[in-house]
Amino acid sequence: MADLDVVALSEIDGARRNALSALLERADAADDHPPLPEPQYHAVADSGGAEVHDGQLVLAERDGGLAGFALLTPARDGSTAIHIVIDPLHRDGELAAALVGSAVVLADEQGASPLHLWAMHAGPADDDLARRHGFEPERDVLQMRVPLPLTDQVCLATRPIVTRPFVPGRDDEAWLRVNNRAFASHPEQGSWTKEQLHERLAADWVELDGFLVADDPDGEGLIGFCWTKIHRGRTPVLGEIYVIGVDPAHHGDGLGRALTVAGLTSLADRGIRVGMLYTDASNEAAVALYGRLGFTIDHVDRAYGRAPLS
Repeated sequence: MADLDVVALSEIDGARRNALSALLERADAADDHPPLPEPQYHAVADSGGAEVHDGQLVLAERDGGLAGFALLTPARDGSTAIHIVIDPLHRDGELAAALVGSAVVLADEQGASPLHLWAMHAGPADDDLARRHGFEPERDVLQMRVPLPLTDQVCLATRPIVTRPFVPGRDDEAWLRVNNRAFASHPEQGSWTKEQLHERLAADWVELDGFLVADDPDGEGLIGFCWTKIHRGRTPVLGEIYVIGVDPAHHGDGLGRALTVAGLTSLADRGIRVGMLYTDASNEAAVALYGRLGFTIDHVDRAYGRAPLS
């Protein structure tokens, strides 16, 4: 059994923050995969994150130490996301069930609905746990990977495109316009603010020569972008297509493929031998495009939904 305690994300003291950061690092090292999405990770580990202003934690202690936690955070659409992180030494199934159950009770007491339970690197055990608490699979996010450099056949079949590095301060408004138009209905990437962009640009992993933008040759301004991120602590080192977007006015012009290839070529030129990206499984056009470029599915991050309480 474990002792459970509920605390607001904004009220975590220094000692608990250190314990949470250490737990995240242990889980990451054991799984070779982030235990939380980037905004939630920073909100828990270092109180950063313009995207996660609010939230609650259900903390579980065993043998006098932090063994795991459930994180509840509100989403832009009014729903609540639940993420579970458990120390590798305490993954016996019992603790996960206790944390999910406590998180659901807490959300119901506060009238939070609908609920989305996330499992990173999901498997059959996650499906079973979710269903026991009234959740059903509703969204799969695929991590896909490709060997780099790309084949000559792929590059020759792609329209040429001229890109340049993003210039902070000069390109902010244009990038936000394109990003928010391209992801108007996306639950995480849409509706970015200048504050969010500046916060992300300040991250220690950002390399501006890997943040590529494309301008309209007819002078209409920025029309697309491909932002890459290198995960140097992974085995193998991964070069991620972090986010890629095309202004909807230019859909159908082949820019999505061209920008993807430009980003992957940039990563290969910097010595990266494995490319990676995330995409929704429901985006059949994107999945098909990435398949033609040589990507294959590495794993699935899954969201489970529970209908609003009547």
